[in-house]
Amino acid sequence: MAILSPAIFASPAVTAASTMFMVGMQAQASSANKALVERAKQMPLVTVANHSYSHAHDKYRHFYSGTESVVADMKQANVVLGLTKEPFRARLPGRDVFRLPDVTKDDLSIGRVEDGREEPDFEFTAADGFYLYGWDHEWIHGSRGKPVQSVDLLVSEIDHLFANARFVQPNKLILLMHVEMFQDGYNGEDNLTSLIQALKQRGYAFGEIQSYDG
Repeated sequence: MAILSPAIFASPAVTAASTMFMVGMQAQASSANKALVERAKQMPLVTVANHSYSHAHDKYRHFYSGTESVVADMKQANVVLGLTKEPFRARLPGRDVFRLPDVTKDDLSIGRVEDGREEPDFEFTAADGFYLYGWDHEWIHGSRGKPVQSVDLLVSEIDHLFANARFVQPNKLILLMHVEMFQDGYNGEDNLTSLIQALKQRGYAFGEIQSYDG
């Protein structure tokens, strides 16, 4: 996940930054995964954050049917990822939800009735020291991870969003990307490099997640 803004609003010290929302169960699945977590935590332009322990096992309605279990799952991920300092920056599985000191937004794409049932889960998780982030736009991938938008199309979509100021926070866009896009065979690293270069050429800057709610 990356945060973009017009260059005049961003810190000149930040050339590019990303937040890696990690799933605890996946992070501890192998020694290679554990090493990746530690490597990411040592990178100055990467923030490691919480994306739950189980990722709801991709059964979201069941996951959000018990508030205590949702909070416990998020706390378990903190332990696995070694996140000890509040606020715990987190993204809930399967939900575009914000709970920040000055920002509250629910994911109405799931429907108002379901959102109403799940709202206590969002509130109690936030009350336990979590800053919850959703997203403004997504670099979408297909079922096997192949990017749906070309770099040029994605840049055009981002231009359109800034032109219409359609963000949760003014002049700040959270761009969501999933790890599937960076599997072998889809030129993920090259695509990401091209995207970063194209956005910088158009006057955008990348910001740390701490600057989003600061």
